[in-house]
Amino acid sequence: MARPRHSKKEVEAAVVYAEARGWRWRKGEGHCWGRLKCTRPDRQGCQISVNSTPRNAVNHARAIVRAVDHCWHGDEELCDADI
Repeated sequence: MARPRHSKKEVEAAVVYAEARGWRWRKGEGHCWGRLKCTRPDRQGCQISVNSTPRNAVNHARAIVRAVDHCWHGDEELCDADI
């Protein structure tokens, strides 16, 4: 099943940015349009909620991009040092 598009173009661009870096989208409930989860498969991995109606779409998109950029689980050397 294909992921539905987000209604705000800035947030949609941020979700596409996250997916291009290996993050996975999961359907959310209520005000949460979905969740983005990083490449780490266990509970230690990063995740961020994507609101369906953010108060400020530009700031919400920036927060998504910032979370993706600050996630270090894609770097295998740093990820192994966490254990």
